[in-house]
Amino acid sequence: MFQDLSSKLDSAFQKLKGESKITDVNIAETVREIRRALLDADVNYEVAKKFTNDVKERAMGEDVLNAVNPGQQFTKIVHDELTGILGQERVDISVAHTPPTVILIAGLQGSGKTTFSAKLARYLKQENNRNPILAAADVYRPAAIDQLKTLAGQIDVPVYSIEQKDAVRVAKEAVSMAKSLALDTVIIDTAGRMHVDEKMMDEVAEIKEAVQPDETLFIVDSMTGQDAVNTAKEFNEVIDYDGVVLTKLDGDTRGGAALSIKTVVQKPIKFVSTGEKLDALSPFYPDRMSQRILGMGDVVSLVEKAQKEFDEEEAQKLQKKIKSDEFDLEDFYEQLQQVKNMGNISDLVGMIPGAGKALQEADTELDEDSFKPIEAIICSMTPEEKHNPDILNANRRRRIAKGSGTSVSDINDLIKQFEQMKKMMKSFSGMGKIGQMMQGMKGMKGMKGNLPFGR
Repeated sequence: MFQDLSSKLDSAFQKLKGESKITDVNIAETVREIRRALLDADVNYEVAKKFTNDVKERAMGEDVLNAVNPGQQFTKIVHDELTGILGQERVDISVAHTPPTVILIAGLQGSGKTTFSAKLARYLKQENNRNPILAAADVYRPAAIDQLKTLAGQIDVPVYSIEQKDAVRVAKEAVSMAKSLALDTVIIDTAGRMHVDEKMMDEVAEIKEAVQPDETLFIVDSMTGQDAVNTAKEFNEVIDYDGVVLTKLDGDTRGGAALSIKTVVQKPIKFVSTGEKLDALSPFYPDRMSQRILGMGDVVSLVEKAQKEFDEEEAQKLQKKIKSDEFDLEDFYEQLQQVKNMGNISDLVGMIPGAGKALQEADTELDEDSFKPIEAIICSMTPEEKHNPDILNANRRRRIAKGSGTSVSDINDLIKQFEQMKKMMKSFSGMGKIGQMMQGMKGMKGMKGNLPFGR
C-alpha cells in the first residue's frame, strides 16, 4: 500500500539526516522532493502545492530551527499535515434515530460496489451487532444480483430483489421489508456505468429522494488516481453524498486518490477495502494512514485485529510453552493460521514499524500463497517430528521434501529459521501475545527469503 510514495518520501527525508538544524536551503530542497513525490503519486496539483507550502511554513518556525533532531521533527510535521489532508479524525457512518438505518451505495461500474455492500453488511453485523438486509438495486446487470446473493449467503444476510428493472421500487420495498422483519439496517447496492452519465446520476438521485437514506457512500477505485477524484467530484455535485470508500487499496502503490479526495470533494473517507475477502474492510483513521505512508507502521490497528483472533486462554498456554522452550512446529503452524485469519498478510506486515520498508528493500512480496510451502513441509511431518525437529535425519528430510514438493535445503532453511524465531520469541515473552505475534511475523518474513517462493 502506497509503497512508491513511501519510498520517495523516505528518500526526501534522508536529506535532513545528519543535519544539525533545519535551514532555508535544506528545507527548500526537501520540500521540492516531497512535492515531486506527491505529483508522481498522482496527487492533485493544488493539493500537493498547498501541502508542501504548509509543511515549509511550519518547518521554518523558530521552534523547529532549534530542535535537537531536525529530521525527526520534520517527519512529525509531515505526519501532521498528511493527517490533515486525509481528514484529521475518524468519521463514522450515520445511524437513524428510528430504525432502519438506510445506507445508499453509489459509484462507477467496476469500483467494487457490490462486494463492498456485502463487506459492509458483514462489518456492521459482526462489529456493531446490527441486523442488515441488502437491496439488489443494480437491476440492469443480472450478474450483480447473483453476485450479491452469493456474497450475502456467506455471511447469512438476506437480500431483497425483484424481477422487474425498477431500482427505485427495489429500494423502497427493501426498506418496508426491513421494518416488517425488525431489521435495523438497509444497504442499497445501485447500478454503475463505465463512466459518469445522466441516466445513472438521475437513477441514484431518484432512489435517494425516494428512501431518504441516512448515509450515502461513494465507492472509489483507488487505483484510478485522479480519475477517481474527478468522478467523485462530479457525483458529489449531483447526489451530495456523505462519505467516500476507497477500494482496492492493497494494489495502490501511489496513493493519489487517498491523498486528494478529502481536500477536493470536502467529504471524509469512511472505509478502506484491501482485498476480495469479505473481512477485508477497515474503518478509515487518517492518523493511522499517515503513519503507514511514512513507514511508521500501524501498531494500534494490528493489535485490534490480533485481539479479535487470539484467544486469551490459548495465548497464556502459548506463552508458557515459549518460556519453557516447548513451542514446536505444531504450535507454529496453528499460530500461522491465526495470523492468516487476521487478513491480508502483506497489509499486516505493513502495520509493523519498519517491516514494510524492509520487505521493499528485499524486493519481497507477501501474500497467502507465500506460506504454502512452509505449511506443506510441516504437514508432511509426523507428530514426533513436529515436536522434536532434532530427530530429522537425512532420510526423514528427504521423505518430507518429497511429500511436500520442496527440497531438503528448503527444510534445512525452515528448521534453522524456526529455531532462530523461537529464541527471538522467548526473549520477547514479556511483551505478551501481541508482541510475540509481531515478532513471529517478522520471523516468518525471514523464512520467506530462504524458501523457494522468496527467491
